[in-house]
Amino acid sequence: MHDFVDYVVRKLVDKPDSVQLTEEEKEANKVVFELKVDQEDVGKVIGRKGRTANAIRTLLSAVAAREGKRAILEIVDK
Repeated sequence: MHDFVDYVVRKLVDKPDSVQLTEEEKEANKVVFELKVDQEDVGKVIGRKGRTANAIRTLLSAVAAREGKRAILEIVDK
């Protein structure tokens, strides 16, 4: 899951070296991903009306469901 989100986000932003993705297990089947991108790239990751962020979250949920887990993506600027 981590590699998937990292790959997708790095392809979207202008400064892929500034992307930081941390993963934290909250419960037995719940994983929280915290995504930090450069302030200039936050809009690209979120998209118009949050469509890009929602698409990433939907794909992440599908990947997590295959592993029997629940995933949450939080987007934070640096």
